[in-house]
Amino acid sequence: MRRLACAVLLTAFASVAPAQAPKSAAGGRTANLPDFTALMKQQGPAVVNVITKRVEAKGAKPQAQAEDPLQEFFRRFMPDSPDRERGPGGMGLGSGFIISEDGYVLTNAHVVAGDGEVTVRLADAKREFKAKVIGADERTDVALLKIDAKGLPTVKLGKSGALQPGEWVAAIGSPFGFENTITAGIVSATGRSLPAETYVPFIQTDVAVNPGNSGGPLINLAGEVVGVNSMIYSQTGGYMGVSFAIPIEVALDVSKQLRSEGKVTRGRLGVRIQPMTKELAQSFKLKEANGALIASVEPGSPADKAGLKPGDVVLAFNGQDIDDPNKLPRLVAATKPGQSATLRIWRNGQAEDVKFTAAELVAEAKTPKPQPDKANQPNRLGLVVSELPPAQRKQLGIEYGLVVERADASKTPLRPGDVIVGVGREAFSSLEDFNRLIEEQKQGDTVALLVKRGEATVYVPVEVG
Repeated sequence: MRRLACAVLLTAFASVAPAQAPKSAAGGRTANLPDFTALMKQQGPAVVNVITKRVEAKGAKPQAQAEDPLQEFFRRFMPDSPDRERGPGGMGLGSGFIISEDGYVLTNAHVVAGDGEVTVRLADAKREFKAKVIGADERTDVALLKIDAKGLPTVKLGKSGALQPGEWVAAIGSPFGFENTITAGIVSATGRSLPAETYVPFIQTDVAVNPGNSGGPLINLAGEVVGVNSMIYSQTGGYMGVSFAIPIEVALDVSKQLRSEGKVTRGRLGVRIQPMTKELAQSFKLKEANGALIASVEPGSPADKAGLKPGDVVLAFNGQDIDDPNKLPRLVAATKPGQSATLRIWRNGQAEDVKFTAAELVAEAKTPKPQPDKANQPNRLGLVVSELPPAQRKQLGIEYGLVVERADASKTPLRPGDVIVGVGREAFSSLEDFNRLIEEQKQGDTVALLVKRGEATVYVPVEVG
C-alpha cells in the first residue's frame, strides 16, 4: 500500500442527473449513467490544495526527491528499508476539503507531516492562506487545519455506513499536479483491513487516484462526502485500480478530538492478537475459526488485571461478535479510558465473560530481535532450539524462552530467530518442560506455539511429527 504521497482529491457532489447512453447494438436498450457535471460545479470549490514546505534539520543526509510517490509506503509499511523521506527543503502537495465556513479543513496527516510551513490554496487558485495545523493523528492518517477566512464554501457531509459495493463514487483533486481533476468509479469493498492500519475500516474503490490526491474527499452520487482518500495499491506509484479511503465518520470523530483537545484519546486493553485459522481453531477446540486469538498480554495492563491470558479467544465485545479480528482493536480504541467493557472469551473449551476497564493507549515500544545461542537436536516439530540468555529475556520482557536456531521449512512455518514462549495456553520454564509438552502430543496433532518474532507475538500452528 502507498500513501498518495502529497495528494488532492474529490469534491463533494450535489444531486446527479442521469445521462442516457446511446442505444446498444445488441438489444436496442438504453443504459442510464451518472452525469458528474453538477457535482463538479457545486462541490469543486470546497476542495483545496494543501502545500507543505518541509525544512530538513541542518546536517541531515540527502534523501529522496519530494515527488517520490513511494516514500510514504516505505515509511509506514517497511520501516527497515532504506530511507525514502523527502529531501531538504522538499515541498509536499496534497488535497483537503473545507468542512466549516470559518476555515476548518480536513486532510491526511502524512500530507502535513513535519515542521514545515503549510499553505492552503483555494480551488479558484487566486487565494492562498497560511494554515495552522490544529492536530494530526498518524494512526488514522487524519489532520485538521485552520485558515483565517470567513464565508468559505463547504462540502456536504454524508455517512459511509450506507455505501454498497458497486455504488458510484467520485474524486476531485490534483493528480500529479493537474488541478481540479475529477475521476469516477465504483465502491469495490467496505470495511477493508490493511497491514499496520488497525483503527480504520477502509473503503476500497476503483476510482483513479494518484500522487497529488491524498486528503481529498470521496463523494457519493448524493453529493455527500463519505470518505477521505488516503492510499493506493501500486507497484509504480501510479493508479492501478485499487485505492483506499478513510470513512468520513472516522475522520470526523478524529477531527472533533483534535479540535477540542489537540490529540486523539483511545482506549487500551493491552494485548496482541492474531486471526483464528482453521488449524488454530482445531487446536483450541473451537468449532469455527471466529474471534481474535490473544497472543500476548502486557504485564500490568487492563487485560492482565482482568485475568486474560495468551490462548484466550475473544468472541465478542459488549455483545458485538468479533467476526473480524481487526474489529476488536477498533472497539477497544472507541472505549474511553476509565470505562468498563465486557469480553466474551473462549477458554479451556468453554465460553465465559470477562470485564475490564480501559486504559489510555500510548505509543508502543519496539522489542529487540533475539539472537540464537548454542545448537541443539531437532525435536518432533523439526526445530533446533536453545535457551535464550537471561540478558535477552530481559530485553524482550519475558521470563523464559527458547530461540529457534534451525527449522525444517517442509515441516514448520517457524524460522531462525523466532523465540518460543508458550505451547497452547501453557508456559514453560525449561527446555525439559517444553520437550515434555511436545511429547504429550500425538503424531499428526496440531500444536499452537506462542512465538515472538521481532516486534510481534503470535500463535503459530505446527503439526507434530
